[in-house]
Parts: sequence; C-alpha cells; structure tokens
Amino acid sequence: MNEEPMMVELIADYGTGDPAFAEVIQKLTLLDRFVRVRPTSVPPFATLATGFWTAQFALVNPVPGMVVYTNTAPRKDKKEGRQANEGERLEYALLSNGVKVVGVNAGYCFSFIKPYIKTYALVNVANKGSQFRSRDFYPEAVVGIGRGEASFIGEPLDVKTIQDVPKDHVAWIDGYGNMKTTSRLSNYKNFHPGQIVRVTLAGMKRIAYFTDGTFSVREEELAFAPGSSGGDDRFMELFLRGLSAWKEFGKPDIETSFHVEAVE
Repeated sequence: MNEEPMMVELIADYGTGDPAFAEVIQKLTLLDRFVRVRPTSVPPFATLATGFWTAQFALVNPVPGMVVYTNTAPRKDKKEGRQANEGERLEYALLSNGVKVVGVNAGYCFSFIKPYIKTYALVNVANKGSQFRSRDFYPEAVVGIGRGEASFIGEPLDVKTIQDVPKDHVAWIDGYGNMKTTSRLSNYKNFHPGQIVRVTLAGMKRIAYFTDGTFSVREEELAFAPGSSGGDDRFMELFLRGLSAWKEFGKPDIETSFHVEAVE
C-alpha cells in the first residue's frame, strides 16, 4: 500500500455533530489507515451548498492527490416509492488540476466544477440496498479511486448533462450571518466601489453599497462585495457589518434567489 496520506474532504448533509460523520470516517479509516478525512456539514438536501464547497475545496489551495467525497442525496430524481433505498447515483469527476471528486450527483452537486472536469463517469458501486450507502457501499470506491484503482471507474458520462450554476442565488450562510452567493465579481463590471445598490431578497428590499472589500462600509451598513471564496474571480457576499445580513433579510434559506440593481 502507498503510505502517502490521502486527504478526503467529506461534504454531507448529515448535520453538524451527527454521528453519521463519525461512522463514515471510521469506515474510510478502516479501509485505509493513512487516510485523513475532514468533514463539512451542509443543511439538509442543500445541493447548491454542496456544490459550492466542492469547488472551493477542489480548486482553491487543493492538496495533491486529494479526493472530495460528497453525499447530499435528496432522492428527488424519482417521485415514486424507492426499492431497496435506491437513490441518485455515485459519480466520478477528475478535474484539470488532478483533484478527484466522488459524489452523489443530485441537483447542483457537480455544477460549480463543471468547467474544470477532464474525465466524468459513473462509479462501479451499488446505489441501492442500504439506507446508509455513504457508509456501507461508497467508501470502498472513494478509497479505491483515490488510490488509482481503475476498476471503480464505470461508464463515461456527458459533462453537458450537469446543471449549470444558477445565477444570483444564496449559496452559503456563514456563522456571522454573511451570505455567500453564486454571483461572481466579474458579473458586475459596470458597478464601481461605493456605488449605492438595491438588493431584493426574500421579498425584502434593502439599500447596500457595492464595494471591493467587505469592511469598506461603516458599522451596521450593508455591503455587496467580493468575499473570500471563488479564487481569482471571487463570489459576491451580502455583508452587514457588525450584524447579520441573514437576519436582516428574514433568515432566508440557501438557494433563495435575489436581485441587485443600481440606485440612480
């Protein structure tokens, strides 16, 4: 066995502190004692948040040989009853920078990495037969693919079938109440720092300042500014300095759409 430690970024909607994370990490460690697993919890069924963090981990300061393992599976691909807990399929993406992504393809889970996918395929693994597929079936494939075992790579898939990232949606809400969005700085080339804008979100309208840095506004002022995520073309954030933008807009859910317009 190659004794070089393998980094696994585990993203799932089990819930913060849920023992499900411990069970999956234990299974991965049982299969490979050198694996290093770092868990990230997203809200239930939040495929947009899953896709957002998949891209952030995979594209910004990636660890060589890293695997991003995701399991956010709402089982919404079919509305009728399920046989043997069948759900969305486990799929594999090799990115142009060498990072491997193994995850259940539901909603927007693969959307943010779509432009960077070099190889895209099904994973040869059971997708039904257990309520806890991410512990009972998938870890063998994650470790195997991470170690370069080609037998787990199945039928090729068309990258074009992956949904595009939706424009102007809330992608994540951090612990301070800042709302990370799916909008990038490059989408607002006609705006200038200090410009007054109107933000409409969850039926509420608020005045904000378009800035090139979130702390450019005064205490208790709302900023629409590039945040810390997204690499060279950063994702925009709604930031209420000293307070919570999330609370200011009535605590909207992830995937809520919004609109920003200049104020004349």
